[in-house]
Amino acid sequence: MSYSYADIDASVFPASYAEARQQWLQRVAALDCPMQLQAFPCSGLGPDGEALITDSLWLGDADAPNVVVVLGATHGIEGFVGSAGQIDLLDSLRAGRVVMPQTSAVLLVHALTPWGYAWLRRCDRDGVDLNRNAVDFSASLPENPDYKRLREAIFQPDAEQRRQAFADYAAQYGRVALEQGISGGQYTDPEGPFYGGRAPAHGRLVCEALISKYALQQRRLAVIDLHSGLGPYGYGEIICDHAPDSPGAAVAKRWYGDSVTLPLAGTSSSVPKLGLLDYLWHAAMTPESCYVTLEFGTFSTDRLFETLLRDHLIWAQGGNGAERQAHAQLMLAHFCPAATAWREMVLFRIRQVIGQALPGVSV
Repeated sequence: MSYSYADIDASVFPASYAEARQQWLQRVAALDCPMQLQAFPCSGLGPDGEALITDSLWLGDADAPNVVVVLGATHGIEGFVGSAGQIDLLDSLRAGRVVMPQTSAVLLVHALTPWGYAWLRRCDRDGVDLNRNAVDFSASLPENPDYKRLREAIFQPDAEQRRQAFADYAAQYGRVALEQGISGGQYTDPEGPFYGGRAPAHGRLVCEALISKYALQQRRLAVIDLHSGLGPYGYGEIICDHAPDSPGAAVAKRWYGDSVTLPLAGTSSSVPKLGLLDYLWHAAMTPESCYVTLEFGTFSTDRLFETLLRDHLIWAQGGNGAERQAHAQLMLAHFCPAATAWREMVLFRIRQVIGQALPGVSV
């Protein structure tokens, strides 16, 4: 396996969901290799009336025992990073900068939450966060007591009073409790942030369909879920939500080295969370597989919370289309900074991590 780091082109970052899908499909059409392409329509429309679709692409032998899976737009607006990474990979495959082992295939899943991608939000049109949706809805749903205590502060319209309430909470209960209360996942408040929903969301159903279609539970998997918005600016943190003493964590460390961080061990910029999409894939994995989130940092966690909470406050109201559009640009600036240097760092790191995953899973 080889992967060149030359010719990083930040122009592969799209300007919109519609442009991303068009560019992605154009790159797929230009490939000359065995492939399987499938579209998964999503309910709703984009801001310009465009259809919303999740696309998947299988590249390589249909019977390959090893598969690198690259997911994008688990959180809708973070799809700009996901699309850029996948488009860059498709360009590299066409140019011969990536040589796939004969025993391995690549599965790309583009725009898992297309509504949020198109409307520049993290969630779907029902307010559901796909990355808190992987729970058993036939059983009692998880509880987040910190969210209940913080709910009034979260919906405090005065930003300064909200920040002070959060600071007071962190002083009383600790910073981890504050972050888990806000972002750990909750199942009671559809208008609130990090809402896990009451039923499987579109992106979860797509993942379940692909796991079944390709019998992925019988193959060795390297799943890379591309995210942005948390952690140091421009750095791609490899976050592993497998248990610290699990086979999955051991595999991640073997493939990716000491840069792997573990929320459950307290070594990550991410706190432990409920209902992660990881857990859906964990259940389909052999002991020689692993799932990692490649999280690209932008600005501070406090700024992330402030931007997201303002987004939910605005969308909880009606008749404010202009305000929604204005805030959408602030969302975009947080989750996909326009700086060329940031975008080049993202593309380099995605190449690096895929360049570790391919030989790792192919052994």
